[in-house]
Amino acid sequence: MKIVLRIMMISMLFTVLARVSYAQGEAAVPFLLLAPDSRAGGIGESGGGLADNSSAIFWNPAGIAFLTGTEVSITHSNWLPQFNLDLFYDYLTYRQYFEELNGSITGSITYMNFGEFVQTGEADPTPIGTFRSFDAALTLGYATKIDPDWGLGLNFRLIHSRLSPEISVGEQTGSGSATSISFDIAAMWRPVTFMLPLLDEDIGGKFSLGVNLSNLGPKIYYLQKAQADPIPTNFRLGFAYKILDDEFNSLIYTLDFSKLLVSRDTTESDEFYAAIFTAWADDSFNEELRDIVTSMGLEYWYGTPGDFLFALRSGFFYEDPSYGNRKFVTFGAGIRYDIYGFDFSYITTSVFKGGENHPLSDTLRFTVLIGWGAVPETTRGLPRGI
Repeated sequence: MKIVLRIMMISMLFTVLARVSYAQGEAAVPFLLLAPDSRAGGIGESGGGLADNSSAIFWNPAGIAFLTGTEVSITHSNWLPQFNLDLFYDYLTYRQYFEELNGSITGSITYMNFGEFVQTGEADPTPIGTFRSFDAALTLGYATKIDPDWGLGLNFRLIHSRLSPEISVGEQTGSGSATSISFDIAAMWRPVTFMLPLLDEDIGGKFSLGVNLSNLGPKIYYLQKAQADPIPTNFRLGFAYKILDDEFNSLIYTLDFSKLLVSRDTTESDEFYAAIFTAWADDSFNEELRDIVTSMGLEYWYGTPGDFLFALRSGFFYEDPSYGNRKFVTFGAGIRYDIYGFDFSYITTSVFKGGENHPLSDTLRFTVLIGWGAVPETTRGLPRGI
Protein backbone atom coordinates (compact mmCIF):
# COMPACT_ATOMS: atom_id res chain seq x y z
CA MET A 1 0.00 0.00 0.00
CA LYS A 2 1.05 3.57 -0.60
CA ILE A 3 0.21 4.60 2.94
CA VAL A 4 3.84 5.32 3.81
CA LEU A 5 3.83 8.26 1.38
CA ARG A 6 0.79 9.71 3.11
CA ILE A 7 2.42 9.32 6.50
CA MET A 8 5.52 11.10 5.20
CA MET A 9 3.31 13.92 3.93
CA ILE A 10 1.68 14.35 7.33
CA SER A 11 5.06 14.30 9.08
CA MET A 12 6.49 16.87 6.66
CA LEU A 13 3.44 19.08 7.16
CA PHE A 14 4.07 19.35 10.88
CA THR A 15 7.84 19.50 10.58
CA VAL A 16 7.64 22.49 8.25
CA LEU A 17 4.57 24.28 9.57
CA ALA A 18 4.50 23.48 13.27
CA ARG A 19 8.32 23.64 13.44
CA VAL A 20 8.58 21.01 16.15
CA SER A 21 11.68 19.55 14.51
CA TYR A 22 14.25 21.78 16.18
CA ALA A 23 18.02 21.57 16.17
CA GLN A 24 17.71 19.54 19.37
CA GLY A 25 15.97 16.65 17.67
CA GLU A 26 12.63 15.50 16.37
CA ALA A 27 9.51 15.03 18.47
CA ALA A 28 6.46 12.97 17.57
CA VAL A 29 2.80 14.00 18.08
CA PRO A 30 3.58 17.74 17.74
CA PHE A 31 -0.13 18.60 18.05
CA LEU A 32 0.49 18.53 21.81
CA LEU A 33 2.31 21.87 21.46
CA LEU A 34 -0.34 23.70 19.45
CA ALA A 35 -1.84 26.70 21.22
CA PRO A 36 -5.40 25.42 21.70
CA ASP A 37 -7.64 28.36 22.61
CA SER A 38 -8.60 31.68 21.05
CA ARG A 39 -8.04 33.85 24.11
CA ALA A 40 -4.35 32.96 24.52
CA GLY A 41 -4.10 32.85 20.73
CA GLY A 42 -5.01 36.54 20.66
CA ILE A 43 -2.24 37.54 23.07
CA GLY A 44 0.64 36.05 21.14
CA GLU A 45 0.06 32.48 22.35
CA SER A 46 1.17 33.44 25.86
CA GLY A 47 -0.82 32.00 28.74
CA GLY A 48 1.59 30.48 31.25
CA GLY A 49 1.32 33.38 33.69
CA LEU A 50 -2.35 34.28 33.12
CA ALA A 51 -3.93 30.81 33.16
CA ASP A 52 -7.27 31.90 34.61
CA ASN A 53 -9.78 29.84 32.63
CA SER A 54 -10.27 26.17 31.75
CA SER A 55 -7.72 26.36 28.92
CA ALA A 56 -5.10 26.67 31.66
CA ILE A 57 -5.11 22.86 31.45
CA PHE A 58 -2.73 23.43 28.54
CA TRP A 59 -0.90 26.63 29.55
CA ASN A 60 -0.49 26.11 33.29
CA PRO A 61 -2.91 23.83 35.17
CA ALA A 62 -1.80 25.36 38.49
CA GLY A 63 -3.66 28.56 37.59
CA ILE A 64 -6.95 26.71 38.00
CA ALA A 65 -6.18 26.39 41.72
CA PHE A 66 -7.18 30.06 42.08
CA LEU A 67 -10.58 29.58 40.39
CA THR A 68 -13.98 28.62 41.72
CA GLY A 69 -17.09 27.46 39.95
CA THR A 70 -17.51 25.37 36.82
CA GLU A 71 -16.55 26.03 33.21
CA VAL A 72 -16.72 24.24 29.86
CA SER A 73 -15.33 25.51 26.56
CA ILE A 74 -14.77 24.35 23.02
CA THR A 75 -12.37 25.74 20.41
CA HIS A 76 -12.38 25.06 16.69
CA SER A 77 -9.73 25.96 14.12
CA ASN A 78 -9.52 25.18 10.41
CA TRP A 79 -5.96 24.53 9.29
CA LEU A 80 -4.64 25.52 5.86
CA PRO A 81 -8.13 26.15 4.43
CA GLN A 82 -6.56 27.65 1.31
CA PHE A 83 -5.36 24.15 0.31
CA ASN A 84 -8.72 22.47 0.96
CA LEU A 85 -7.06 19.64 2.90
CA ASP A 86 -9.89 19.13 5.40
CA LEU A 87 -7.56 19.76 8.34
CA PHE A 88 -9.06 20.99 11.59
CA TYR A 89 -8.33 21.16 15.30
CA ASP A 90 -10.81 20.90 18.19
CA TYR A 91 -10.20 21.44 21.89
CA LEU A 92 -12.81 20.70 24.59
CA THR A 93 -12.19 21.61 28.24
CA TYR A 94 -13.92 21.20 31.59
CA ARG A 95 -13.12 22.29 35.13
CA GLN A 96 -15.09 22.17 38.38
CA TYR A 97 -14.20 23.26 41.90
CA PHE A 98 -14.96 20.84 44.74
CA GLU A 99 -14.79 22.31 48.23
CA GLU A 100 -14.42 18.87 49.78
CA LEU A 101 -11.33 18.25 47.62
CA ASN A 102 -9.95 21.74 48.26
CA GLY A 103 -9.34 22.07 44.56
CA SER A 104 -10.60 21.58 41.01
CA ILE A 105 -10.95 18.51 38.83
CA THR A 106 -10.17 19.20 35.17
CA GLY A 107 -10.42 17.43 31.85
CA SER A 108 -9.80 18.13 28.18
CA ILE A 109 -10.01 16.41 24.80
CA THR A 110 -7.67 17.47 22.00
CA TYR A 111 -8.36 16.30 18.45
CA MET A 112 -6.32 17.03 15.33
CA ASN A 113 -7.90 15.78 12.09
CA PHE A 114 -5.59 15.23 9.12
CA GLY A 115 -8.36 14.52 6.64
CA GLU A 116 -9.47 11.60 4.54
CA PHE A 117 -7.08 9.59 2.38
CA VAL A 118 -7.54 7.10 -0.43
CA GLN A 119 -6.07 3.66 0.18
CA THR A 120 -4.49 1.83 -2.78
CA GLY A 121 -2.49 -1.32 -3.38
CA GLU A 122 1.30 -1.61 -3.50
CA ALA A 123 1.54 -1.68 -7.30
CA ASP A 124 -2.05 -1.06 -8.34
CA PRO A 125 -3.22 2.59 -8.06
CA THR A 126 -6.86 1.48 -8.03
CA PRO A 127 -8.55 2.76 -4.85
CA ILE A 128 -9.53 -0.01 -2.44
CA GLY A 129 -10.95 2.20 0.32
CA THR A 130 -10.55 5.35 2.35
CA PHE A 131 -9.36 6.12 5.85
CA ARG A 132 -9.01 9.10 8.19
CA SER A 133 -5.86 10.09 10.03
CA PHE A 134 -5.90 11.91 13.36
CA ASP A 135 -4.09 12.60 16.62
CA ALA A 136 -6.01 12.80 19.88
CA ALA A 137 -5.36 13.23 23.59
CA LEU A 138 -7.48 12.86 26.71
CA THR A 139 -6.24 14.84 29.73
CA LEU A 140 -7.40 14.55 33.34
CA GLY A 141 -6.05 16.79 36.08
CA TYR A 142 -6.25 18.24 39.55
CA ALA A 143 -5.37 21.72 40.78
CA THR A 144 -5.20 22.94 44.38
CA LYS A 145 -3.83 25.72 46.55
CA ILE A 146 -0.95 24.62 48.75
CA ASP A 147 -0.71 28.12 50.24
CA PRO A 148 -2.73 31.36 49.82
CA ASP A 149 -0.12 32.50 47.29
CA TRP A 150 0.74 29.18 45.62
CA GLY A 151 -1.14 26.81 43.35
CA LEU A 152 -0.17 23.34 42.15
CA GLY A 153 -1.49 21.57 39.05
CA LEU A 154 -1.06 17.98 37.85
CA ASN A 155 -2.23 16.39 34.60
CA PHE A 156 -2.32 12.85 33.28
CA ARG A 157 -2.72 12.41 29.52
CA LEU A 158 -3.53 9.51 27.22
CA ILE A 159 -2.22 10.07 23.67
CA HIS A 160 -3.37 8.21 20.58
CA SER A 161 -2.06 8.76 17.04
CA ARG A 162 -3.68 7.04 14.06
CA LEU A 163 -1.87 7.80 10.82
CA SER A 164 -3.18 4.89 8.77
CA PRO A 165 -4.90 1.51 9.08
CA GLU A 166 -1.61 -0.27 8.35
CA ILE A 167 2.04 0.60 7.74
CA SER A 168 4.34 -1.45 5.53
CA VAL A 169 8.00 -0.49 5.09
CA GLY A 170 9.97 -3.27 3.44
CA GLU A 171 9.62 -6.33 5.66
CA GLN A 172 8.34 -4.26 8.58
CA THR A 173 4.65 -3.93 9.20
CA GLY A 174 2.67 -2.10 11.84
CA SER A 175 -0.85 -1.12 12.74
CA GLY A 176 -0.39 2.52 11.71
CA SER A 177 -1.44 3.62 15.20
CA ALA A 178 0.48 4.43 18.35
CA THR A 179 -0.47 5.10 21.96
CA SER A 180 1.44 6.64 24.84
CA ILE A 181 0.94 8.60 28.05
CA SER A 182 2.34 11.81 29.49
CA PHE A 183 2.22 13.94 32.63
CA ASP A 184 2.28 17.66 33.41
CA ILE A 185 3.40 19.30 36.62
CA ALA A 186 2.93 23.02 37.17
CA ALA A 187 3.12 25.72 39.83
CA MET A 188 1.67 29.21 40.05
CA TRP A 189 2.69 32.04 42.38
CA ARG A 190 -0.03 34.68 42.67
CA PRO A 191 0.80 36.69 45.83
CA VAL A 192 -1.92 38.35 47.85
CA THR A 193 0.61 41.03 48.88
CA PHE A 194 4.01 41.68 47.36
CA MET A 195 5.99 44.90 47.75
CA LEU A 196 8.26 46.05 44.94
CA PRO A 197 11.34 47.46 46.75
CA LEU A 198 12.31 49.93 44.03
CA LEU A 199 8.82 51.35 43.52
CA ASP A 200 7.58 50.87 47.08
CA GLU A 201 4.33 49.54 45.63
CA ASP A 202 2.21 46.56 46.60
CA ILE A 203 1.44 44.54 43.46
CA GLY A 204 -0.41 41.80 45.29
CA GLY A 205 -3.40 40.60 43.28
CA LYS A 206 -1.93 42.14 40.13
CA PHE A 207 1.00 39.84 39.43
CA SER A 208 1.49 36.14 38.81
CA LEU A 209 4.33 33.83 37.82
CA GLY A 210 3.81 30.32 36.50
CA VAL A 211 5.98 27.35 35.59
CA ASN A 212 4.73 24.36 33.58
CA LEU A 213 6.65 21.22 32.65
CA SER A 214 4.38 19.43 30.19
CA ASN A 215 4.33 16.19 28.21
CA LEU A 216 6.64 14.18 30.43
CA GLY A 217 6.35 10.64 29.16
CA PRO A 218 7.85 7.69 27.30
CA LYS A 219 8.63 7.67 23.60
CA ILE A 220 6.01 6.69 21.05
CA TYR A 221 6.44 4.33 18.08
CA TYR A 222 4.44 2.92 15.15
CA LEU A 223 6.63 0.04 13.91
CA GLN A 224 9.39 -0.95 16.34
CA LYS A 225 10.31 0.28 19.78
CA ALA A 226 13.88 0.81 18.54
CA GLN A 227 12.50 3.44 16.15
CA ALA A 228 10.53 5.30 18.80
CA ASP A 229 10.48 9.11 18.85
CA PRO A 230 10.20 11.26 21.96
CA ILE A 231 7.03 13.18 22.68
CA PRO A 232 7.41 17.00 22.87
CA THR A 233 8.31 17.65 26.51
CA ASN A 234 8.13 21.41 26.99
CA PHE A 235 9.16 23.90 29.66
CA ARG A 236 7.16 27.13 30.00
CA LEU A 237 7.80 30.11 32.24
CA GLY A 238 5.04 32.72 32.22
CA PHE A 239 4.38 36.12 33.76
CA ALA A 240 1.25 38.25 33.93
CA TYR A 241 0.78 41.75 35.34
CA LYS A 242 -2.41 43.78 35.63
CA ILE A 243 -1.32 47.27 34.56
CA LEU A 244 -4.75 48.85 35.02
CA ASP A 245 -7.69 47.79 37.16
CA ASP A 246 -10.61 50.07 38.02
CA GLU A 247 -14.39 49.80 38.07
CA PHE A 248 -14.79 49.47 34.31
CA ASN A 249 -11.30 48.93 32.84
CA SER A 250 -8.63 46.26 33.09
CA LEU A 251 -5.35 45.93 31.15
CA ILE A 252 -3.12 42.87 31.50
CA TYR A 253 0.36 42.26 30.09
CA THR A 254 1.55 38.68 29.55
CA LEU A 255 5.01 37.30 28.79
CA ASP A 256 6.00 33.67 28.19
CA PHE A 257 9.29 31.88 27.58
CA SER A 258 9.17 28.27 26.40
CA LYS A 259 11.72 25.65 25.42
CA LEU A 260 11.33 22.21 23.88
CA LEU A 261 13.18 19.63 25.98
CA VAL A 262 14.01 17.00 23.39
CA SER A 263 17.58 15.77 23.29
CA ARG A 264 19.50 15.73 20.02
CA ASP A 265 21.17 12.46 21.09
CA THR A 266 18.76 9.82 19.80
CA THR A 267 20.92 6.98 21.17
CA GLU A 268 20.47 7.99 24.77
CA SER A 269 18.63 5.97 27.38
CA ASP A 270 14.91 5.41 26.92
CA GLU A 271 14.29 7.05 30.29
CA PHE A 272 11.92 9.80 29.27
CA TYR A 273 13.05 12.22 31.98
CA ALA A 274 16.67 12.33 30.78
CA ALA A 275 16.09 15.11 28.24
CA ILE A 276 14.70 17.38 30.97
CA PHE A 277 18.31 17.84 32.03
CA THR A 278 20.37 17.05 28.91
CA ALA A 279 18.39 19.29 26.53
CA TRP A 280 19.72 22.39 28.35
CA ALA A 281 23.33 21.55 27.51
CA ASP A 282 23.31 20.20 23.94
CA ASP A 283 24.84 23.47 22.71
CA SER A 284 26.65 26.47 24.11
CA PHE A 285 24.87 28.72 26.59
CA ASN A 286 24.22 31.36 23.92
CA GLU A 287 22.72 28.78 21.56
CA GLU A 288 20.48 27.42 24.29
CA LEU A 289 19.17 30.93 24.93
CA ARG A 290 18.43 31.36 21.22
CA ASP A 291 16.38 28.18 21.35
CA ILE A 292 13.91 29.78 23.78
CA VAL A 293 10.65 30.95 22.22
CA THR A 294 9.29 34.32 23.40
CA SER A 295 5.66 35.37 23.27
CA MET A 296 3.82 38.31 24.79
CA GLY A 297 0.51 40.10 24.66
CA LEU A 298 -1.89 42.73 25.98
CA GLU A 299 -5.49 42.11 26.98
CA TYR A 300 -7.92 44.98 27.63
CA TRP A 301 -11.29 44.42 29.30
CA TYR A 302 -14.13 46.94 29.50
CA GLY A 303 -17.22 46.39 31.62
CA THR A 304 -18.39 45.33 35.04
CA PRO A 305 -17.48 41.84 36.31
CA GLY A 306 -20.58 39.68 36.60
CA ASP A 307 -22.38 41.71 33.91
CA PHE A 308 -21.29 42.47 30.33
CA LEU A 309 -17.58 42.48 29.45
CA PHE A 310 -15.79 43.21 26.19
CA ALA A 311 -12.12 42.40 25.49
CA LEU A 312 -9.55 43.46 22.90
CA ARG A 313 -6.27 41.56 22.54
CA SER A 314 -2.99 41.75 20.67
CA GLY A 315 0.29 39.87 20.86
CA PHE A 316 3.62 38.97 19.33
CA PHE A 317 5.35 35.60 18.92
CA TYR A 318 9.08 35.27 18.17
CA GLU A 319 11.29 32.29 17.43
CA ASP A 320 14.97 32.57 16.49
CA PRO A 321 15.67 32.09 12.74
CA SER A 322 18.01 29.17 13.52
CA TYR A 323 15.39 27.38 15.61
CA GLY A 324 12.19 27.54 13.60
CA ASN A 325 11.94 31.19 12.51
CA ARG A 326 8.27 31.60 13.40
CA LYS A 327 7.33 35.26 13.78
CA PHE A 328 3.77 36.51 13.82
CA VAL A 329 1.42 39.11 15.25
CA THR A 330 -1.91 38.14 16.77
CA PHE A 331 -5.18 39.96 17.35
CA GLY A 332 -8.29 38.94 19.19
CA ALA A 333 -11.50 39.96 20.89
CA GLY A 334 -13.97 38.48 23.30
CA ILE A 335 -17.23 39.06 25.12
CA ARG A 336 -18.68 37.80 28.41
CA TYR A 337 -22.35 38.05 29.26
CA ASP A 338 -23.87 36.33 32.25
CA ILE A 339 -22.49 32.75 32.12
CA TYR A 340 -21.61 32.83 28.41
CA GLY A 341 -18.43 33.81 26.60
CA PHE A 342 -17.09 34.01 23.07
CA ASP A 343 -13.50 34.61 21.90
CA PHE A 344 -11.83 34.74 18.53
CA SER A 345 -8.25 35.31 17.42
CA TYR A 346 -6.44 36.11 14.18
CA ILE A 347 -2.82 35.44 13.23
CA THR A 348 -0.86 37.26 10.54
CA THR A 349 2.69 36.72 9.33
CA SER A 350 2.44 39.26 6.50
CA VAL A 351 4.30 41.95 8.47
CA PHE A 352 7.50 39.88 8.49
CA LYS A 353 9.79 38.94 5.64
CA GLY A 354 11.60 35.62 5.62
CA GLY A 355 9.69 34.14 8.55
CA GLU A 356 8.00 30.75 8.47
CA ASN A 357 4.32 30.78 7.65
CA HIS A 358 1.83 29.67 10.28
CA PRO A 359 -0.86 27.13 9.36
CA LEU A 360 -3.44 29.46 10.93
CA SER A 361 -2.11 32.57 9.20
CA ASP A 362 -4.90 34.86 8.00
CA THR A 363 -7.58 32.63 9.49
CA LEU A 364 -9.85 32.93 12.55
CA ARG A 365 -9.91 30.70 15.60
CA PHE A 366 -13.11 30.52 17.71
CA THR A 367 -13.83 29.57 21.33
CA VAL A 368 -17.23 29.30 23.01
CA LEU A 369 -17.43 28.92 26.80
CA ILE A 370 -19.95 28.63 29.60
CA GLY A 371 -18.89 29.35 33.18
CA TRP A 372 -20.97 29.57 36.32
CA GLY A 373 -20.54 29.70 40.08
CA ALA A 374 -17.26 31.68 39.93
CA VAL A 375 -16.25 34.68 42.02
CA PRO A 376 -17.07 37.71 39.77
CA GLU A 377 -13.54 39.10 40.06
CA THR A 378 -12.21 36.02 38.25
CA THR A 379 -13.91 37.02 34.99
CA ARG A 380 -11.48 39.83 34.17
CA GLY A 381 -8.08 38.24 34.66
CA LEU A 382 -5.77 37.43 37.60
CA PRO A 383 -8.34 36.34 40.20
CA ARG A 384 -7.71 37.46 43.76
CA GLY A 385 -8.16 33.93 45.04
CA ILE A 386 -10.64 31.78 46.88
